[in-house]
Amino acid sequence: MRRVTARNSDIEKAAGVLRAGGLVAFPTETVYGLGANAEDSAAVARVFQVKARPTSHPLIVHIGGAEQLGEWVEDVPATARLLAERFWPGPLTLVLRRGGRVSLDATGGLETVAVRVPDHPVALALLSAFGGGVAAPSANRFGSVSPTTANHVRVELGDAVDFVLDGGPCQVGVESTIVDATGEVPSVLRPGGVTREDLEAALGRRIAVHSTSRVRVPGQHPSHYAPRARVVLVEPEKVIAEAELAQEVGHQVGVLLPPSFSGAQVKAHAVVAVPGSMAAYARGLYGFLRELDQRGCDLIVASLPVEEGLGLAIANRLRRAAGPRPRE
Repeated sequence: MRRVTARNSDIEKAAGVLRAGGLVAFPTETVYGLGANAEDSAAVARVFQVKARPTSHPLIVHIGGAEQLGEWVEDVPATARLLAERFWPGPLTLVLRRGGRVSLDATGGLETVAVRVPDHPVALALLSAFGGGVAAPSANRFGSVSPTTANHVRVELGDAVDFVLDGGPCQVGVESTIVDATGEVPSVLRPGGVTREDLEAALGRRIAVHSTSRVRVPGQHPSHYAPRARVVLVEPEKVIAEAELAQEVGHQVGVLLPPSFSGAQVKAHAVVAVPGSMAAYARGLYGFLRELDQRGCDLIVASLPVEEGLGLAIANRLRRAAGPRPRE
């Protein structure tokens, strides 16, 4: 496990802020979370207010270990227990029946709760010092690009966060996989850091992936994970032509250049070469989108990777980033 980069005094301070009803941004292996005491309705309400997040969108409750799961949910089916034992700590969130300890405010009024154990030494140290559950979505404005460094949080949320706990850059870079484990047959409600193939290997069966579901969970809004620039998705072989045409008609175009075209010259405002490794792409995706925003792009042209392994999660995020934007 990686060395804890935050000072013990910072971890204790962050735990104190949570106990006092404050908000703490903290690192996980996926993205930075905006955390509140999961049992404090007023603190949870502040999370929604700071993010401008609809209160019907449930939060994920972060706990310190799989052995604590029974404290937060009504029952733990065998499948959920198997997945927790196999993938926790890690980027897997389980949706289960809500236990009485969880505030209904944190679940968006649902009788289910999303729970996970993060795989980051700073997050685990914070959860241990705090001694409770931390309800936390990503530490950014609702619908925008998730933060993968402490500086991303500071730039976007500023003084709205009571304390930012810096644990360095996130190593996975896309959010956790969400699995509905309330019934006998589990399903993926959001692809993420644990791949469908890993889940199927652990379960010994095929597992469905749903773009929408009867259970409300984070990350299913049509427009999500979106930069300020509009995102256009095309086939990989059309990325350069689409980008150059848009640049010719007056757009400031950013390009996520597929690995197969690495080194190609593109007449565009800014070009980011996509890594060939899906792990590296996932780790860098949100940083790439933020970089193109910062460089003044108003349009980003990209293509979807092959939807296997982490490519499924990356494709999901790009589709949401390219989704219809709410009217201003």
